[in-house]
Formats: sequence, C-alpha cells, structure tokens
Amino acid sequence: MASRSPPRLWPLYAVNFFMADMQSGIGPFVGVFLQERGWATGLIGTALTIGNVAGMLVTTPIGGFIDSSRNKRLWVVIPGICVVLASAIILISQHFWAVTLSQVAQSLASAAIVPAVTGITLGIARQKGFNALNGRNQAFNHAGNMVGAALSGYLGYKFGYVAVFVLAAVFGAIAIACVLMIPDNSIDDRQARGSKEDESKNPPDGMSVLLKHKPLLVLAFALAIFHLGNAAIVPLYGLAAVAEGQANGPSFVATTVVIAQGVMVVTSLIAMQVAGKRNYWPVILISFMFLPIRGVLAFFVTGWWGVIPTQVLDGIGTGLQTVAVPGMVARSLDGTGRINLGQGAVITVQGVGASLSPALGGWIAQWIGYGPTFLLLGGFGLASIGLWLAFGAAVKKY
Repeated sequence: MASRSPPRLWPLYAVNFFMADMQSGIGPFVGVFLQERGWATGLIGTALTIGNVAGMLVTTPIGGFIDSSRNKRLWVVIPGICVVLASAIILISQHFWAVTLSQVAQSLASAAIVPAVTGITLGIARQKGFNALNGRNQAFNHAGNMVGAALSGYLGYKFGYVAVFVLAAVFGAIAIACVLMIPDNSIDDRQARGSKEDESKNPPDGMSVLLKHKPLLVLAFALAIFHLGNAAIVPLYGLAAVAEGQANGPSFVATTVVIAQGVMVVTSLIAMQVAGKRNYWPVILISFMFLPIRGVLAFFVTGWWGVIPTQVLDGIGTGLQTVAVPGMVARSLDGTGRINLGQGAVITVQGVGASLSPALGGWIAQWIGYGPTFLLLGGFGLASIGLWLAFGAAVKKY
C-alpha cells in the first residue's frame, strides 16, 4: 500500500480560489446579459431554473461516485471543463435552448465541485483537521469569488460581456491545473469518504442516506426553504437596478458579488472558530436570520444605496453556511463511508429550492414588481428558522 505524501496545501487553496466560477460562474451576469438582449424576466428565470434542475438531479449520484472513486482529483477536472463549455456556448448563441444548455453545463460543474473538494479536504486533513482546513478553504474560495467578480466587473465595463465569460473559462482552466498539482497519494480515499469499514461492506445507497439520518434531513429541508427565497434576490436586485437606469449592468452585478464575498472571507474564518469551540447548529441558525432582513432592505432601497447593507447581510449568512453545512454533514456521517454521498444528497434537496427560486422570483417580479417580490423571498428565511428551532433536539449535538 502506497504511503501518503505530506500534505501540500497551496494547490488545494488555489483550487478553492479559482473554483469560484465553477460554483457561481457566469450565473450572476447571465440575467442582465440576457435582459439587455430583450429577454423578459420570466424567460430568464425559466432558463436558469432548467439548468438548476439538471444540476440538482445529478448531485446525489455524483456524491456517490466521488465516494467510490479512487481519483478524487478527476471530479474537479470535470467541473472545470463544464465551466469552459458553459462560457463558450452562451457566447456562440443566445437562443433559448443554447442558453439553457450553457446553464446545464454550469449546474453540472456546481453539482460536482463541492463534494469533490470536500472529499479531497477530508482525505488530506481527516476528520480531526477537517473543520480548520475547510474554514481556510472557504476563505480562499470567497476571496476567489471577490477577485473574479471585481475582474468581471472591470472587464465587462471596458470590453463587454464577452470578457466576463472568457474570464470564467480561464478560471476553470487554472483550477484544473492546480488540482493536478495535489499529489494523488496525499489523499486517503477511505478518510475522504469517512469510512471505517471495507467499501464492499458499506456501499452508497442514494437519497436514503438522508432518511436514515434525521439531522441531515432537517438540514436539507431547512436549506431548501432558505434558498427558495435567497437564490433569486441577487439576480433580481441587479435586474431592478438596471431596469430603473440606476446602474451599469456588469459593474453593478460585480459590486454586489465583491461586497458579499469580501464579507464571506471573514465570516467563514469566524464560523470555523465558533464551530470548533461549540458545534454547527447555532452557526446555521444565525445564517437563516439574515434573509428576512435582506428582503426588507431590498424592498425599500434599490440601486447603489442598497448594495452595501444588502450584500453585507448576504455575505454573513452565506459565509456561515459554507463552513457549517459541509462540516455538519461530515461530522454526522463520520464512520459511514457515505460523507460525499451525504453532501450530494443535502445539496440536491437544497438545490430544489435554489432551482425554483429564479423562476419563482422572475415571474412574480414580472407580475407584481420587484419590491413586493423581495419581501416575499425574504419571508422564506422565517420558515427556515421555524423548522430549525422546531427540530432543534435532533440537530443541536452537531
């Protein structure tokens, strides 16, 4: 049996930095890009939703494949290729089905990258060191999002949306190169899936992993409700400002992302410290509280005046979740050999809410206007808080 190489962490940090465009990629810019080409908000939301649903359907199987894979790095290479394809397709054609195909490719990348990097991190740090290394990973990831968004805003302002999509493809290619610099034998495959048994005796079993673990089922449904409201707010906020002539499309969208991601860098490190001293339950509870406040702020203030407070709140809530959610899954499934499958299953259920959110928000905004829509979307955060508190006894120990 080959011995493990000493951990080489800088390529992992670099992957997290450049993988930002695999998770969100061209998504925040697609809405205003299509709006300027005559698309209505409802049609924009529909194209985004179809892409999100495709990603949602493959997330759990991908988690199972990652658990059983002996080459965890491959599952970062595949998302990188998908990001390059997504950027190329939307530049070639803005036909509805071409745009939808690009969003499917982007969603496939987003579906694979989180469980893949989680598995690599576990394989390097093991369960004992996972919380600390995952916290640093998330800080690098949010920094990458911030730099990528700033570059996208500048390049989009100077050269148009073509430069934004080309930059996303470049980030994806660099992430592929970085993950290949991680020594393969520095990743312990058994630790990467949280296994204490032989794999043949402990096969992955799909979505039933949630049904057998009540805390994860509660987590998944609370996140689904949260993201049903949360996912549409940033795209709609940008559309509202651009539609009212208050902002330039690329620079405004980039500013919203930069502010949120800058806050997430700090928040993820704080979440790492809190979870290390206590557990993940209060961290996730606090993250839900910021959505209702964002909805109220977005209702009263659009354009540049509302960007900072609205996105600071988004940065805090999402930054807490990026550390706490994979941490709670890894902790609760330790010893099962199904950690990445569990990550995929939670992301799948969460993705139901995120997938429906753009269409829900887009059509409602088209019918009743942006302001009331922000209030409605923010209200889903209250439902997540209620569910998390109601089942607190099942999840507090994690």
